[in-house]
Amino acid sequence: MDEDLLDVIDRRVATQGYQGRSEAIRDLLRAGMRESEALPDDAACVAVVSYLYDHSTRELPRRLNQTLHAHHDLTRSTLHVHLDAGHCLEVSVLQGESGRIGELSRQLMVERGVEHGQVQVIPAPGQPKVR
Repeated sequence: MDEDLLDVIDRRVATQGYQGRSEAIRDLLRAGMRESEALPDDAACVAVVSYLYDHSTRELPRRLNQTLHAHHDLTRSTLHVHLDAGHCLEVSVLQGESGRIGELSRQLMVERGVEHGQVQVIPAPGQPKVR
């Protein structure tokens, strides 16, 4: 491994309290495997999508709001936070089929002016666990 990557792993070991690199690497691999083991498109799930955006981007708040309203059947709740004079964070709780939630999340995060975005998908109660 290159030195930059080892430095990142060593910082994670120190800040997260791991006994050594192997434990940190194991957990990172497990997280990556969970992420790559996507649920089938028709699987019921709940999700949290969070994204940070520049609210001065022309029409962006309106477009984001319209996108969420167009998927009102998936949207359970949305939290809007003013972070500073130019940036907002929105966190939406979604529930529905995995494929539709993925589509909605992508639509939100590819908008011009959305700077960072993340989705956490969890199988709905009664669905098989993703390891």
